Amino acid sequence: MTKAIKQLFIFSLLFTAAAAYSQVVPSVNGGESTLWVGGEYSNFHPDYGSARLNGLGATVDLNVTSKIGAIGEARWLHFGNSGDIGETQNDYLIGAKYRLYKWGRFDFDAKFLVGGVWITFPGSIGSGSYFAYAPGGFVDYRLRRRFRIRAGYEYQILPSAPNIPAQPNNGLTPNGFTIGLEYSVF
Repeated sequence: MTKAIKQLFIFSLLFTAAAAYSQVVPSVNGGESTLWVGGEYSNFHPDYGSARLNGLGATVDLNVTSKIGAIGEARWLHFGNSGDIGETQNDYLIGAKYRLYKWGRFDFDAKFLVGGVWITFPGSIGSGSYFAYAPGGFVDYRLRRRFRIRAGYEYQILPSAPNIPAQPNNGLTPNGFTIGLEYSVF
């Protein structure tokens, strides 16, 4: 009986060692997801008149993988309207981004956004809300682990604008530059 117990004990030690070895390799690799939030300053040409509009905005940037992500932007262009009372543009866009290249602390990305743009035209012409799609690109420079600077360019296409009586309706293409600071939430 004691010989059988000794053999059972030796077999259990062998199987325990095999089971312990199988736990060395991680069962799941960690995700590459990161969430960045930030603010930006924007300077846009609204595609009507000669004045440029300036304003502030907010960004949300979710990296799903190291190359693919989602991005959302809200922008309020209310300054620099050269004296025309009420000339504004508000943008609310969301879409996808793709990292084209990474070099040191720099990331070079392309983006394609869709959403709504609300415009108040100068001189009491009128106002409207429009569907927009916006290709663009940006460069991120990582300052620290949780902070980065972003500079970008965006070209918005509003196919149904301005849609105002007695005005031509060939669409508008506002475009401009942004610079901002972002913080990594996780």
